Amino acid sequence: MSAAVADAVADGRLPGRVWLYSNYHCNLACTYCLTDSSPSRPAANLTGERMVTVAEQAADLGFTGLGVTGGEPFLRPDMVDVLVAMSEILPTVVLSNATLFHGDRLDRVSALAGYPVAIQVSLDRADPGGNDAHRGDDNHAAVVAAIPRLVERGIRVRIGSTLDPADPVSEEDQAALCALHRSLGVSDDDHVVRPIVRRGRAAAADVGVQATAADLPPELTITSDGAWWSPFGPTIRDGVPDTDLLVTRTTEPLSTPATALLRIVEGRPPGDDARLGIR
Repeated sequence: MSAAVADAVADGRLPGRVWLYSNYHCNLACTYCLTDSSPSRPAANLTGERMVTVAEQAADLGFTGLGVTGGEPFLRPDMVDVLVAMSEILPTVVLSNATLFHGDRLDRVSALAGYPVAIQVSLDRADPGGNDAHRGDDNHAAVVAAIPRLVERGIRVRIGSTLDPADPVSEEDQAALCALHRSLGVSDDDHVVRPIVRRGRAAAADVGVQATAADLPPELTITSDGAWWSPFGPTIRDGVPDTDLLVTRTTEPLSTPATALLRIVEGRPPGDDARLGIR
């Protein structure tokens, strides 16, 4: 089935990126966090060795890219070394709240310059009030300060904006956010906008859009607990893990969950495509 996975990636039936949850602990506690992450959340790390192995096996199976998320990945002292090793196998994007990029951590992350690694930074609004209401006091200021530091060091930065569909952003506010990210050195092509998904803390707060497998691209996602349909799959609500998007508990070798995911995709009715456009 390895050749079948490669063929499915090549013809677009499977997205090319494999996601990995590096950890679950975080220095923030955002109101819509999928994984209930916070400073008190247990780490539940994938080891660095395991992450590199997943990267190697993903490349062998024909996948074309890697994504790393958390928690806050850069709380891990080994994260930069792991990202360098992964990116030498496949291009890698890592999601971060960007509040840790100063002092020694900024010095360490500078080592990513020159490697095919992009850091996708969370920034939801152009105004601090709208942003910090979800992410915590002074988050906006910390992020706006961090992005140019990364850009100046030759690191590619993407910006991910997560918006509540129940609180529409005006055209004026959208334009202000785009003007802000351009002024920070981030192009329009590297700005991703997505809705809050009603999973994790967002489900507990009854905000965001409902999302089932039919709404989400089937992006193979690996955690310390199993393999999932999407990086929106391994969510936690009130301390209880969701399993509706679990593909397999087995993640080694990667061909096992990859072929299981492909079988599920091939069993869907024709035309049953992802609709939310989340990436």
